[in-house]
Amino acid sequence: MPNLLTYGRVVAVPLVAGCLFVQVLYDSGVWLRWVGFSIFVVAAITDYFDGYLARALSQQSAIGRMLDPIADKLLVGVVLLMLAADGTILGWSLWAAMIILSREILVSGLREFLAELRVSVPVTRLAKWKTTVQLIAVGFLIAGPAGDLVMPGVTLTGLVLLWIAAILTLYTGFDYFRAGVGHLIDEDER
Repeated sequence: MPNLLTYGRVVAVPLVAGCLFVQVLYDSGVWLRWVGFSIFVVAAITDYFDGYLARALSQQSAIGRMLDPIADKLLVGVVLLMLAADGTILGWSLWAAMIILSREILVSGLREFLAELRVSVPVTRLAKWKTTVQLIAVGFLIAGPAGDLVMPGVTLTGLVLLWIAAILTLYTGFDYFRAGVGHLIDEDER
């Protein structure tokens, strides 16, 4: 069951991206934003439940441990690119998106290298909060213009949360790098 939730999150990535793409391409109004938002919210909620169920049901698996962070990064990364493409994220806020994407690539590369050394870098509580803030920010930004019609300030709230997520992303990225750098130095000295 936990792995099915993770697979569902991976499947949600092209669905949300497709909603945003078609909405902009055909100027189809705001309804596709709400469809994309709904899919995204369900996918984001599964991020909590797949880990919870895996632990509660003692169904933790290697594929789940590998695929869960990948699903999160795909969901956030692809949607950030789509939001930049449609102009929801622009100007200085593009830097927040670039910080988030750069950190995710850096940490993934570091984890891959450390895995070759058989060194595990556990996910910190702050890194879990970072993911939560990223998902909430991206959710607000997907709703974006459609949300602003219902309640002004939805896009602005999403952009503020995106910057908060970027700051957390920098901090947790530095934390991971600092934790891994000792192993990198040890490997070079051998």
